[in-house]
Amino acid sequence: MNVIGIKSLGTALLDRVGNTPLLRLDRLTAHLPGVQILGKAEWANPGGSVKDRAASAIVSDARAKGQLTPGKHLLDATSGNTGIAYAMLGAAQGFPVTLCVPANVSPERKHILSAYGANIVWTDPADGSDGAIRMARKLFAEQPEKYFYADQYGNQNNWQAHYKTTANEIWEQTEGTVTHFIAGLGTSGTFIGTTRRLKELNPAIQCYSMQPDSPFNGLEGLKHMATAIVPPIYDEKLADRNIDMPTERAYSMAKKLGRSQGLLVGVSAAAVVAACVDVAEEEAKAGRQAVIVTILPDSADKYLSEHFWNEHTEDDDQ
Repeated sequence: MNVIGIKSLGTALLDRVGNTPLLRLDRLTAHLPGVQILGKAEWANPGGSVKDRAASAIVSDARAKGQLTPGKHLLDATSGNTGIAYAMLGAAQGFPVTLCVPANVSPERKHILSAYGANIVWTDPADGSDGAIRMARKLFAEQPEKYFYADQYGNQNNWQAHYKTTANEIWEQTEGTVTHFIAGLGTSGTFIGTTRRLKELNPAIQCYSMQPDSPFNGLEGLKHMATAIVPPIYDEKLADRNIDMPTERAYSMAKKLGRSQGLLVGVSAAAVVAACVDVAEEEAKAGRQAVIVTILPDSADKYLSEHFWNEHTEDDDQ
């Protein structure tokens, strides 16, 4: 057998993270001359989401530093996508994974985590991701010898993964023409890392963060920073502007993208596209040209059990 080019599964998975396509959402801006919206299709990563970037960086660093030694469990809190990435890497590289997850995450995410063999500690849905964080901290405090606490919300490898990869990909794919970058806030790693690097490449790029407009929302994976446990890696001074997004608007945009673009995306992706549309209209009204780039964290395959797909709202008519 010719073994040249044959790799271990763990190495092959890491090699497939990043370099995701940049999609033109032309129909959304057809009435806005000189304005483009481009979305990074992060479901092209092996675990199906943008969180593969942070998870792979966190795991690689921990193994290199001897923090994730044989027999230790990787422990973290997650609303789903980072946990899926951890579970995938754990299964491929041979380390156990224990995740604290709000019990109301979508059934699809539950099935995927189970399929990868992750150990799940379900937390109170009413406490959201903050409740999962508190549970992970409790487990680590009780048995520090058992766990490597990855702490995606405070791990510097989270934002650095986007500083090193996502931002540079955007710059190269747009040939340096990007004028605006917009991303949702969860752990905040995607926004923080990408923004820091893009600002180095061109300080004139406007970088806007997007978050739910209230603490009680349906934008799974995103945080309402004013009322949540603020991630240690978050820098509130970095955004040129913050955009608040209603859940209903995100649901409507998810349906619109599927039915008019042939693009099925997750709820947080739909929310950030809605924010991009608002900015695109502002730029066009002011007579400015713009290349607006956003992150589409995942596809709709983890959300198809949600009821909103078959519900009609006033926003659907707009």
